Amino acid sequence: MKQKLFAALASIMLFSCGPQIYKSADFSNALSKHKTVAILPAEVSMQLRPNQAKSTTPEQMEEMTVKTGYDVQEKMYGWFLRRSDKYHYTVSFQDVTRTNAKLKEAGITYKDLKTTDRSKLAQLLGVDAVMQDRLSMEKPMSEGAAVAVGLLVGAWGNTNKVATTINIHDGNSGNLLWKYDYEAAGSVGSSTTRLVDALMRNATKKFPYSVN
Repeated sequence: MKQKLFAALASIMLFSCGPQIYKSADFSNALSKHKTVAILPAEVSMQLRPNQAKSTTPEQMEEMTVKTGYDVQEKMYGWFLRRSDKYHYTVSFQDVTRTNAKLKEAGITYKDLKTTDRSKLAQLLGVDAVMQDRLSMEKPMSEGAAVAVGLLVGAWGNTNKVATTINIHDGNSGNLLWKYDYEAAGSVGSSTTRLVDALMRNATKKFPYSVN
């Protein structure tokens, strides 16, 4: 049964708008000083189909978005680790387990991340920069039962559209240095692993810490 489920969730097709990239005026100067970067849990929002929204409790919705946020964080970290030899990154990425432990120790919750100053986070985490992905997902589940599936196995059914923004903030000033906006539509993955793979394949081409 599980094999059939994952087989049904396996395909990824992307129909995308070209990425938009923002760089600050002190981008190059600031990046040259960065040695360690922390990846924060992703900020996730989901827009359900009307019938799904009716059958989904606020608690289920919150649990799924938080779980997805931490899953995306972990998968992004894994992406960078697996490709470090290929792209020769100029920085090291803090282990997300350490990142999350430090945040928890400081009493900073998932909800707090949205409003906490980035320089404060960088100082707390002991890094030179902080990176966070922001995902807006439309119709992320193919049927009502997918809520339970998403919570149990990290899969939600094919997503019709995902808008992603990757932000890198300087740890010293807290200023936004680099912003990557990308939108993909169609059948955009069925799990955080496939979603991150699809989105990061595009982001990596423009990623500031890579040496191609």
